[in-house]
Amino acid sequence: MTFVRWLKRLSGALVGSAALSAEDFNPLFNGHDLSGWVNVNCAATTWSATNGVIHCTGAPIGELRTARMYQNFILELEWRHLKPKGNAGVFVWADALTARGQPFIRGLEVQVLDGQEGDWFTSDGDIFPIHGAKMTPLNGRGGDRAFPTEKRVQASPAWNHYRIECVDGAIALAVNGKVVTRGTKGTPRKGYICLESEGSPAEFRNLRLRELPATTALTPEHIATPDEQFRPLYTGLDLAGWQAPSAGETPWKPADWTLKSAGNPTPPLRWRELLGDGELIFDWRWTDAQHAGEWTHLVRLRGADLSPWLDGVVAKSAELKPGQWNRARFTLRGNQLSVLVNGQAVVTGVTVPGIAPRGPLEVHSSPVPAELANLFWRSLD
Repeated sequence: MTFVRWLKRLSGALVGSAALSAEDFNPLFNGHDLSGWVNVNCAATTWSATNGVIHCTGAPIGELRTARMYQNFILELEWRHLKPKGNAGVFVWADALTARGQPFIRGLEVQVLDGQEGDWFTSDGDIFPIHGAKMTPLNGRGGDRAFPTEKRVQASPAWNHYRIECVDGAIALAVNGKVVTRGTKGTPRKGYICLESEGSPAEFRNLRLRELPATTALTPEHIATPDEQFRPLYTGLDLAGWQAPSAGETPWKPADWTLKSAGNPTPPLRWRELLGDGELIFDWRWTDAQHAGEWTHLVRLRGADLSPWLDGVVAKSAELKPGQWNRARFTLRGNQLSVLVNGQAVVTGVTVPGIAPRGPLEVHSSPVPAELANLFWRSLD
C-alpha cells in the first residue's frame, strides 16, 4: 500500500468510530488482571488492574508491555492523569527490554502528557522515536518529533481517547475523535505495545486492538528485539529480593530506576535465590576514568570472581568512557563463560575452574561512585 492510498483511507477510518464497529476489535485488557501483559522493569505494585482500569502509580519510571508483538494494527484506549502536570506514554513497535542506560524501551512513543508545553513538546499528542528507533514526522519542527495540528486533549482528571493506527511504518494518532499527529518511515515497525510509568499516577481503560493485514515481509532491522524470558531483579523502589549485609549497611541506594553507590567498601548485596545456568544483563557507569578496568568486581555469578578473565580486556575492547552507560551480558553454562559488553564479545567460552553448579549472585561495591540499572536474569537450566 502506498502512503497516499494509506493517507486517503486514514482520513475516513480514523474520524470518529463509525468506520469500524466494536466487533472488529479484540480487548487488549480483560478488565480484572494483567494477563497478556509483562512487567518489564517496574515494582509489582507499580501496575494494578481492577474494575476495568489499569492503574499506574508512576514509580518507578518503566514500562508494562504486551506479551506478544504486533505489526499493523489499530489501537484504541482511554487515559487520564490523576494529578495535573502528569507524564506517561504509549509505546508502539517497541523492544522487549529497556534500552542501554535507560528506563525506556526503543520504539515510537505516543505522548501522554498533561498541561505542559515547550518549544519542543506539547500535551496534545506528540509522536516521536526514542533510543535508536526512527520516524519521519509529517508535522515537525526540524527534528524527528511529530506535533499535533490542533489541541484536543482535556486536562486532568478528564478521560481522553486515543486511536493509534500503525501500518507499514506509518503512524497516525486521533485524539478525542480527530486525527492530529502523523509520522512515516517508522523503524522498527513490528514490536510490542507498552504503557509507560513516568513519575505520576495515571489510569488506562478500554484498551482494544484490531490487527490489520501485513502487506510485506519485514527485514530484521524493522523487527523489534524479541522477548527472551528475562525477568527484572530490581524493583526501582527498594532492595526487595536482595539480602543486605547483616548490619543493614550497603552502599547501593535505590534511586528510581537506578542503584547508586558512593563507593564505600562494604559487604555485597546478595540475590535471595541461588542461580544455576543462565544469563545476566546489567548496565553500569562510573565517573573516574582510571578505574575503568575494575567494573567486573561489581558482580559475581555463582560465587565466582570473574575478574581474572575480564579485567583489562573490557577496557581495551569496548571503548568505555567515564559517565557513559555500558551494558554487560554474561552467559554461564556449566563452567563455560561468555560475555558481551556493549554488543561486543569480550570473552567467548572460557572455562571457569571450580565454579559451583548453583550459587549466589552478588553485587559488590565500586571503588568509586557508580550506578547500576536494568538488572535482568533468565534461567538456562
